[in-house]
Amino acid sequence: MPADMLTQGQHILSQQPFSAILNARLDAFAPGSAELSVPVAPALLQQHGFVHGGVLSYLADNALTFAGGSVLGDSVTSEFKINYLRPAKDAERLLAVATVVGSGKTQAVCRCDIFVLRGGERTLCAAAQGTIRKAG
Repeated sequence: MPADMLTQGQHILSQQPFSAILNARLDAFAPGSAELSVPVAPALLQQHGFVHGGVLSYLADNALTFAGGSVLGDSVTSEFKINYLRPAKDAERLLAVATVVGSGKTQAVCRCDIFVLRGGERTLCAAAQGTIRKAG
């Protein structure tokens, strides 16, 4: 993975105030892929003690766009769909792993798996797919 690409991606993430609120971290960024994670804190839980679906959607949206942007350049989300597969509970951290499925000059279709990280184990809790468009 090109270190300069990861550094550039981390700089872009640092410019997103909402990502800063969530303490999001770009863990990997290479052509065609991105990994984004968020530490789980009590403020991110809903009334049943699960991580709120909005946090999972944030991870999917941003990871999909970083993956698409890795092949398109500056990009925005055109649309995405998420399936919640199981509650994100008892998590230390959430990890979104996004990859480009296919891309052209102005758009990329990407998929993303979101995992609960707990005690060194990864458990799939959501899956998403989206269309990312070149900005501008």
